[in-house]
Amino acid sequence: MDKLYIIIPAYNEEENIVGVINEWYKVVEEAGNGSRLVIIDDGSKDKTFQIMQEAAVGREAFIPLTKPNGGHGATILYGYHYAIKDGADYIFQTDSDGQTLSTEFWEFWKNRKDYDMIIGHRKGRQDGFSRVFVTKTLKFVLRLVFHVSVKDANTPFRLMESQVLKENIKLIPENYNLSNVIISVIYAKKHKKVKYIPITFRPRQGGVNSINMKKIFRIGKQALKDFSAISKYIG
Repeated sequence: MDKLYIIIPAYNEEENIVGVINEWYKVVEEAGNGSRLVIIDDGSKDKTFQIMQEAAVGREAFIPLTKPNGGHGATILYGYHYAIKDGADYIFQTDSDGQTLSTEFWEFWKNRKDYDMIIGHRKGRQDGFSRVFVTKTLKFVLRLVFHVSVKDANTPFRLMESQVLKENIKLIPENYNLSNVIISVIYAKKHKKVKYIPITFRPRQGGVNSINMKKIFRIGKQALKDFSAISKYIG
């Protein structure tokens, strides 16, 4: 049997975090074999980490972690390194806003042996025009800079074989903000076996979205600079 680590970053998610824990803890219980749910609090200003600690009582397969605020991508990288070091066979990442469904995980798990990474394709997504706009623009920019076509590069619903991730994560700068995007690009450039499966993507289930158009444009401007630099050493 394979050991699964589910990695979830969390920032100011006190309204959602209990539901997310309850939903995804069932998955690691069913996966068994020492599987773990690892949620990393990214320096939240609310009670997210306190709630996580309380929810961990009696749940030995749930590991609540906290770190200084570094952003979504840096927190994901932190979780990936943790899972690799702790002996995960497969690493799954999703977010803590309740937009994804744990019931759709098992189709990914069933296909895990045949692919290096399986990514959710957000068809008919319900999280607003600005997010859809970013995804379409990102796809264009990645083709322009890296000369690869990636269907949905930043989806927070992906299952990765740990050893393949370990070999390639060293190419990603420490604390990099768009880590999942670059992982998608690296796998495409290296012709890794990647499968896309359609998933449901609901509106945020509670709390406040920390991303707005002003922030999107700021991130995008920085991303263009970063992509140009990274493209020189990933081939």
